[in-house]
Amino acid sequence: MPVLSSLYAATTLTSRHEIVIRMKAALLVVDIQNQFFGISQVCTDSLKSAVQYVNAAIALFRERNLPVIAIQHKSAEDDLLPGKVGFDIPNTVRLEPNDLRIVKTHGNSFNNTGLTEKLHDLGVDTVIITGFCAEQCVLSTYKGAEDLDFKPIILKNSIASDNLEHLKSVEEITDTISLGALRALL
Repeated sequence: MPVLSSLYAATTLTSRHEIVIRMKAALLVVDIQNQFFGISQVCTDSLKSAVQYVNAAIALFRERNLPVIAIQHKSAEDDLLPGKVGFDIPNTVRLEPNDLRIVKTHGNSFNNTGLTEKLHDLGVDTVIITGFCAEQCVLSTYKGAEDLDFKPIILKNSIASDNLEHLKSVEEITDTISLGALRALL
């Protein structure tokens, strides 16, 4: 589904025929954590590529004074625990100390995390989703956002997986936006 058609409902034409889009967006950086870079070379390369787009989006959101929210998966079974190196977000992701942080234990970043309330408090209605793993936590978070009446949009080229076919599939079944289009809309 093209993003512009889904955003059409949130647009109005001014007297000069300019499109005005009314949305308050937040950037979600899902599960880009050190441990996932060691899954396979394909996964490492996919994550490194996605991080370039994630960092560009982080810079854009800061420029526009919009929230950046880092989400980390916690699992004792997988040794993904606070204080462990694998749990940490790599230094290559340009987060700042004042960026919001969410720790989750389910694929859906909204499930029992307080993310919904934080977004409502910030007046957010649209979430731009980036991160790992495209076909699991990213897609689950996308669906969770839809279920809670947020408008989820995947930032093209900013999601990662250990299976490159899954990247294409996720981008085909979700609303997506390029970095250039996002820059123009925000």
